[in-house]
Amino acid sequence: MTQSILNDPFKNKGTAFTEQEREQLSLVGILPPAVQTLAEQAEQVYQQYQSKSSALEKQTFLMSIFNENRVLFFKVFSQHVAEFMPIVYDPTIATTVEHYSELFVQPQNAAFLAIDNPNSIEDSLRNAAGGRDIRLLCVTDGEGVLGIGDWGTQGVDITVGKLMVYTAAAGIDPSQVLPVVIDAGTNNESLLNNPLYLGLKQHRVRGKRYDQFIDQFVSAVEKLFPDVYLHFEDFGRSNAANILNRYKDSQLVFNDDIQGTGIIVLAGVLGALNISKQKLTDQTYLCFGAGSAGAGITMRVYNEMIAEGLSPEDAKQHFYMVDKQGLLFTDTPDLTPEQKPFARLRNEFANPDSLTDLLSVVKAVHPTILVGTSTQPGTFTEAVIKEMAANTERPIIFPISNPTKLMEAGAADLIKWTAGKGLIATGVPSNDVQYHGITYQIGQANNALIYPGLGLGAIASSASVLNDAMISAAAHSLGGIVDPEQAGVAVLPPVTKLNQFSDTVAAAVAQSAVDQKLNQKPIKSVQEAIQKTQWQPAY
Repeated sequence: MTQSILNDPFKNKGTAFTEQEREQLSLVGILPPAVQTLAEQAEQVYQQYQSKSSALEKQTFLMSIFNENRVLFFKVFSQHVAEFMPIVYDPTIATTVEHYSELFVQPQNAAFLAIDNPNSIEDSLRNAAGGRDIRLLCVTDGEGVLGIGDWGTQGVDITVGKLMVYTAAAGIDPSQVLPVVIDAGTNNESLLNNPLYLGLKQHRVRGKRYDQFIDQFVSAVEKLFPDVYLHFEDFGRSNAANILNRYKDSQLVFNDDIQGTGIIVLAGVLGALNISKQKLTDQTYLCFGAGSAGAGITMRVYNEMIAEGLSPEDAKQHFYMVDKQGLLFTDTPDLTPEQKPFARLRNEFANPDSLTDLLSVVKAVHPTILVGTSTQPGTFTEAVIKEMAANTERPIIFPISNPTKLMEAGAADLIKWTAGKGLIATGVPSNDVQYHGITYQIGQANNALIYPGLGLGAIASSASVLNDAMISAAAHSLGGIVDPEQAGVAVLPPVTKLNQFSDTVAAAVAQSAVDQKLNQKPIKSVQEAIQKTQWQPAY
């Protein structure tokens, strides 16, 4: 081991190397003479962080620490989770994705897989892993990044950010994670015309060739990392559900856009119903924006209604979907497989042809739950919300599109338009709302409240698959935390307690896996298994 240790983010300690270590590693004279503790380094990093004037500057600075010293980065992150979350992930990460090629410094131990070179998949994964024991892999093809669309290979930043949150929130060992981007091309003309773009400059490959590449990738992952939890992230509408459905019954896979968003919204709904003292099976659910996320959320809530005693036929009567063409009917052209179960018959309505906008649908169906994943800002208008509030005592309204500029409505307006009766969650952080002497805390329907604990529970329990029962357990564990007697209380717990709630979710998921005998290794104690799996940032 030589001076190269300073360039290994998993082994580098910087100024924390002791005098003896510096002698052994030939570092004498290469570092300043002072020997710092991890705590002193962390304080120094945070002071430098505070001096940065913009979110992008702060993110760039933190990434420099991440690239140099993983232990130091996660020590600081663990001390300031709520403050750093919007910097290292959403919403700031949308900007870094858009400018990834221009800002590129180093690949952050990610694997870049080009669809034009399928024979190199194994070698690429092996090279990126560098001999590490990979237990968690996050992969994207960059087609459906957040609410900003197709960013090709630049979407790799999403996988890096997600894995950071897994470690900061749930204690997943950062040496056991691997970010991956599948470069299948891009249909973003601004990237194709950008001389600095670092991805394949060709339009997206689809169909059989794409599917074969995904199959080769999953096979290579299974071969190289047999105990891995495979997290799919930000795939496009035409591929996301197909990929998940292909592997979910035989492998330990998870799609955050379809399943994670569904879990956090269900948890928020359960929290809201805990406050309103109402039953899920009495609700009327309206999905606004019926893409992968919207359809995935709808299916999650639908499955929960069945779990609570409704037949599939009765449960479907509680759901309506609105997309760009209006209410989805069974004869609407080009319905996706995920939309079809919830499409309505035209003869259910006196004037079906008029149901082409959100307001007309709200007037027709009187929803009690309205969830927005449309990325259409301002579409939850005052007229829409007042119409909804006029027909239900405690309207549950979740505008969860992100980043902030794509939200369907702001929390303050929703509280005002519902006269304080709305039970609100947003997809990005929202400030408390003061209204008629009450402070309304706004829950954040942030997948980070769910997916780190979900992954930790599945990994710690050595689960063979992630099934509906485990997912439902995760939602209930989070939704049951709300204090219904507190005025203005949020429907979801705060991100400031992310570490605590990740452990709560992990325990529920792991226990569900063990109860179903899905664990592949003996588990005597779920809590012990979780603690054994978790990593603490320390030298």
